[in-house]
Amino acid sequence: MYMGNYRNFCLTTYFVAHATARVKQEALEKSLDFFARHMRLDKVYVEPYRGEMASEEQIEMIRDTFLSRGIQVEGGITTVIPTPEGEKPKPRMFETFCYNDPGMRRRLREASAITAKHFDAFIIDDFFFTDCTCPDCVREKEAYNAAHGIADGSWEAYRLDLMRRVSEEDMIGPAKQVNPACRITIKYPNWAESYQETGYNPAEQMHLFDRIYTGTETRDPVTTDQHLPRYLSFSLMTYMENLWPGHNGGGWFDTFDMHITEHYLEQAYLTAFSRPRELMMFCYQSLEDSMYAAALGYQLDKLDAVLDHTGSPEGIACYLPLNSQGEDNVQDFLGMLGLPIVCTPWFPEHAEQILLTRSAACDPGIVEKLEKYLRETSGRALVTTGFMEATMDRGIQRLTSVRMHGRHITARRYRVEENTPEGWPACTFPEGSAPVCIPVAEFRNNATWAIVKAMHDEESYGMLLRDMYCDGRLYTLAVPDAFPDLYHLPSPVLSRIREAFPVRGIWMEGPSRISLFVYDNDSFIVYPYVMDGVQRQVISLHVKGARTLWMPVKGKSLEPLYRTGDEAIFTLSAIPGQYELYQVRR
Repeated sequence: MYMGNYRNFCLTTYFVAHATARVKQEALEKSLDFFARHMRLDKVYVEPYRGEMASEEQIEMIRDTFLSRGIQVEGGITTVIPTPEGEKPKPRMFETFCYNDPGMRRRLREASAITAKHFDAFIIDDFFFTDCTCPDCVREKEAYNAAHGIADGSWEAYRLDLMRRVSEEDMIGPAKQVNPACRITIKYPNWAESYQETGYNPAEQMHLFDRIYTGTETRDPVTTDQHLPRYLSFSLMTYMENLWPGHNGGGWFDTFDMHITEHYLEQAYLTAFSRPRELMMFCYQSLEDSMYAAALGYQLDKLDAVLDHTGSPEGIACYLPLNSQGEDNVQDFLGMLGLPIVCTPWFPEHAEQILLTRSAACDPGIVEKLEKYLRETSGRALVTTGFMEATMDRGIQRLTSVRMHGRHITARRYRVEENTPEGWPACTFPEGSAPVCIPVAEFRNNATWAIVKAMHDEESYGMLLRDMYCDGRLYTLAVPDAFPDLYHLPSPVLSRIREAFPVRGIWMEGPSRISLFVYDNDSFIVYPYVMDGVQRQVISLHVKGARTLWMPVKGKSLEPLYRTGDEAIFTLSAIPGQYELYQVRR
């Protein structure tokens, strides 16, 4: 499958335009020597344009230098443009294009044509959107909305249509005219729940471009604007692969806004765990003479060895319809609790287990789809209280007695109903590390059953609720107002949630901030994150039908600590920042 220096992925990087315009060949050769000491590059994307255009002589020199080292070369474009001298600045961020400015669109067509002239393939960096609100853009938006009966003044539909047209007229058209064989890849950013607001339109652009690419940068989740959970580096890759199977070129991560080396490496690990075609290190200039290059280079062969033994990712299928938004990234917080989650823009009607967040409620037919899923399969559906709130007026009442009335409570103690061999539930009452504020999911006793409850003085409230509907099971999870508060839930609460949703018969007992990645060939990876306060943990893995666990990279076999029925329980050491691969021997 891969024809590069690593068995399971092509290692790529990106050479930005300001260096393309200025670097001397001697300096380029020296920097390539640095990279060669730490890793084996397969491909580089050379960028002629990022607000400035490099000369054709420079483009050719850099291209030929990489080729002489046996490194494949493709092109790149970043669609930013400075305000022309003497003109009034437009109301836009990051110097993105105003696509109602004829001069700016003309510049984009020129950049696309020149790039296609020198490369048979190029990628568009993730600034191919618009946030301009100049008078011309406002006028065009209002005209579009009036013509399409949109009365709320929103930008979404207009920008989606605009960027579809720009893709065809100003990017693909000029490139194909110069080089009909040129293949063009559009890279989608890591901020997936905001695509439609700025014109990213994968529903239609996937039919225009030759390939897509995925931004897997998560950076520091607290001090940066994007506040993206690290699990996104895996989940967004699964989303894009399910969007257009076989056409997701790779995962793209960077060195920026990092304060801890392991946080940079975790982007690479989780991207690799999704089984990408390419690992894209953005960018060449930020990695040159950098400790990040040495640290990642040390891990690449280790990741390659792990991927030798993994299949395709499997998990609880999280349905995020195209152009949807709601409970932003909550699925990634759940992934960091140890629930194996994969994402899809298509309703997973045949999945054994599904996750529906408030984003799924953007599908106007979601309640009918959920009812059919429960009625016609024996599957399990996990829905958040945000989903419940969004569907209270759409018929969700026929599936559950849960009702949302806008109340919230704060709790630190919990009631956890445990499964017992006798069948009659026993209860434990663990305490979390901090108070958590959750929405009140009111329910009718004996119509809906509480598996986990949050306790407050003389009252308790549903945290994980179960309904039976035909052959299916519907679970409602009360999600805290602040999603990171999920980390404060005690281990018995988290373990009971995981137990309700095993993937391939595997679930974990232990604290939060440990992810479980499961594959269709009975292999799985355990990864504990490097975060403040996280220490080495001993966790328990429950594996249905297992005789032993085999560690193929280390050549070791693990025997179960004990068995309960057909379930084997193993104890494992989870060390922050260290991933371990296991295979189930049945």
